[in-house]
Amino acid sequence: MIDTTTALDPAVYLEVEPRTVPAPARASWPLPEPTLAYFPDVRFASDRDLGATAPGRDGVAGDAGRSDAERSDAGSSDAGRSDTVADDFGHVPVLLDRCVDLLTPALTRGAADGSGAVLVDATLGAGGHSERFLTDLPGLRVIGLDRDPSALRIARDRLAGFGSRFTAVRTRYDGIAAALDECGYAAAQSIDGVLFDLGVSSMQLDRTERGFSYAADAPLDMRMDPDLPLTAADILNTFDARDIAKILRDFGDERFAARIAAQVVRRREQQPLHRTGELVELLYEAIPAPARRTGGHPAKRTFQALRVAVNAELESLRAALPAALGALVPGGRAVVMSYQSLEDKIVKTVFAEATASRSPAGLPVELPGHEPEFIAVTRGAERADGAEIERNPRSAAVRLRAVQRVTGKGRA
Repeated sequence: MIDTTTALDPAVYLEVEPRTVPAPARASWPLPEPTLAYFPDVRFASDRDLGATAPGRDGVAGDAGRSDAERSDAGSSDAGRSDTVADDFGHVPVLLDRCVDLLTPALTRGAADGSGAVLVDATLGAGGHSERFLTDLPGLRVIGLDRDPSALRIARDRLAGFGSRFTAVRTRYDGIAAALDECGYAAAQSIDGVLFDLGVSSMQLDRTERGFSYAADAPLDMRMDPDLPLTAADILNTFDARDIAKILRDFGDERFAARIAAQVVRRREQQPLHRTGELVELLYEAIPAPARRTGGHPAKRTFQALRVAVNAELESLRAALPAALGALVPGGRAVVMSYQSLEDKIVKTVFAEATASRSPAGLPVELPGHEPEFIAVTRGAERADGAEIERNPRSAAVRLRAVQRVTGKGRA
């Protein structure tokens, strides 16, 4: 089994894995009353309470589910991946029916039951999307990718009944070419569909000990892969103020990035930051009072930015999308769901380039062999409707885009 989650230079940014039933939102010391006024989900617990209820570092949870506004409301670093509701895993995939509608035509071109077709679920999570496709199309093969070993364990258990039709590979989604090679497929024009459901999964949000949520006191970790060396605490305690501010500004669109970074440096000179509750308290001190009262939870941008930096999410996405498009056969489709503007901008740019003519600008006709390789299947970005959001609040921020390959030679 490959593992393409190689350690990157911390200066370029990178990407833990614990487990247990999530504890209620708590801080391990009494936070100041003004802090609690603006961060009401952070609560104090006595040492005895912590001993009785604090999650261990090897627990397990549910499936994927993400969204901008939702992740904020859920105390997360940004909006999130798709599974939230009522099965044994406690989640239901975002826009599941729409994903099925978009991908099924590509997966059933050869046979109505999907025989001979291959779908890559590039963000496997607990396998909610994959389960639906494997159930609906009894001839389909699914390859699921995830860098989180807890997610892989859950998905393998959940999908074990599908036998050899399902294969799980531990890798980031930018490792799609190597994953396909491991499974016996070429990196180019060998699969019929690919699905991305980006962001942090609800399984990770629900496991407070992983540090993704600002609604609970936990270690400042935020790694999606436990083998990666860089944590959120490392960034806050070792990067200089300029680099911290750049992360907060570039990855979180935080307008008070410089103030927050300066406060982080002052605080760590007295004592390093190790807990999410400490960071929440610091953010209360750094962000002006009027700004704290508007625009959602004042910690959401900082937590999102740190998570994106720790896990090298944008770099990975920029590499993954072209590789995924290159792996599609003619008639194959890619569906991508993103939950924050940084992700969606990358998806929009890559899809725009893929659907553009390759003829030199200004020519009155399309040159043979220079036609667009892809066509758009959706008109811009699709959003969840009111019924979807009511059923699954974490879908509120989703933006779905899809394209289809129209040129190429197809499978060998």
